Amino acid sequence: MSWKKEVEELERRRELAREQGGGEAVAKQHERGRLSVRERIALLVDEDSFQEHGGIAGVPQHDAEGRLTGFTPANVVMGVAKLDGRPVAIGGDDFTVQGGAYTEGSVRKGLYIDQLAIRRRIPLVRLLEGGGASIKGVSGTKGRSGYDFTAPSLLNIACMEALSSVPVACAALGPVAGFPAARLVASHFAVMTRETAQIVTGGPALVERALGIKISKDELGGAEVHSKSGVVDNLAADEADAWRKVRSFLSYLPPNVWQRPPRSESDDPIDRREEALLHIVPRNRRRAYKMRRILELVFDRGSCFELTPFFGRSQITSLARLNGHSVGVIANDCFQSSGSMTADSARKIRRFVELCDNFHLPLVSFVDEPGFMIGPDAEQAATIRHGMEALFAVQQTSVPWFAVIVRKAFGVAAGVHLGQNASVVAWPSAEAGSMPVESGVALAYRREIEAAPDPEARRRELEDEIAAAQSVFPRAEAFGVHDVIDPRETRVRLAQWIDEIQSQLALHTGPRSYTLRP
Repeated sequence: MSWKKEVEELERRRELAREQGGGEAVAKQHERGRLSVRERIALLVDEDSFQEHGGIAGVPQHDAEGRLTGFTPANVVMGVAKLDGRPVAIGGDDFTVQGGAYTEGSVRKGLYIDQLAIRRRIPLVRLLEGGGASIKGVSGTKGRSGYDFTAPSLLNIACMEALSSVPVACAALGPVAGFPAARLVASHFAVMTRETAQIVTGGPALVERALGIKISKDELGGAEVHSKSGVVDNLAADEADAWRKVRSFLSYLPPNVWQRPPRSESDDPIDRREEALLHIVPRNRRRAYKMRRILELVFDRGSCFELTPFFGRSQITSLARLNGHSVGVIANDCFQSSGSMTADSARKIRRFVELCDNFHLPLVSFVDEPGFMIGPDAEQAATIRHGMEALFAVQQTSVPWFAVIVRKAFGVAAGVHLGQNASVVAWPSAEAGSMPVESGVALAYRREIEAAPDPEARRRELEDEIAAAQSVFPRAEAFGVHDVIDPRETRVRLAQWIDEIQSQLALHTGPRSYTLRP
């Protein structure tokens, strides 16, 4: 007795499932400038490493005699693979089947791959393209769309558990609406293709019906919108660029919160001294300089991987390497709002430091902080609430911190740049106090300035006097910072620190938890 007939049936179903995503449907995908889900997986992961799970999940079609004539697969393709030699769980929406609208089988497969990543303790990658749910419901039963209410959605729970335990990277590669959009942002890293992706809670038809606003998909949720909204961390020029960014992001992180980040080989000398650092900060406090150039000169060459560059632009958040070790970096960009802490940049910092703390990346801060943003727009944005939330997030981190005060460190916002027990050094260009010199003098000495024979000359005298008091040298003499250093020594000091903290990091494992925040 043989099971040959059943095995042939199995192979036929697999063939039909693969065919469903081929031919005309894939050609249409290519015409839209997008790849099929199987092409995406093959190009992202290591060659021949993908092991598909649930390849014959779907709905078969039979003729009157019961013979198999067709097969509509569940429109999620998922399984495990290697990415740069490390195991990952990966799932992708198949837009060629019903436009990626989830069926009962695809919801189960999406849940399964999230849970598999959690159980295996390996990174999770989601490739998203589709409209998610339908008013008809995943089973097509009239009146049964949406959740039942006797228990929370298992998919939502899995999203939350994955986020707390394994790195989650998501890519929006076409239209992403509704629940897929929610899954996209339930991640540590989200990237969207610049020309082909749109991310919306509800699409143009829903918006027009509900709000009477006629708008295109790109106007509603294209790259121009979400690069600045904070919904995605990075933009990709195309799908190949998206794969590079996903690979780069995951390369800095451990496979889960119970392990430490990998160390890369580095041929960049730890004692490299860059003369440019001695001249990069202007003596004129009103002149800006390029903070990103400082980061490039200090960290391992080519290792800076910036996240969310167009959202909360006054603050820079970047992954980097220091003598091959992964670190998180925050810094002020004085070209944007003078580097002040806005509501958006505070939200950006909170999310970033939690990522680093969760995955055991020590944090390095380059400080040029003039304080919280002020003015009517800042008040309407609840800047002080978001700023204090960021401050609490920083103070509740337990990874080691190293702060370099480059220039300004003023007000409460300066505290957002160093966690508890941080090592703090300053450059000779550093100045610190309750507020910047110019605004402080204008506020405290207004009447004296107005009464002076030459108000402008008196203003300059007072500013010079206060600036001298805010110099870092009196503070260093009172041990208000741990050291003042030659800017050219920054890399070697950081390299010494990263070696010193290895025994501390060895004990920093497992998920983190935090108290209530403002």
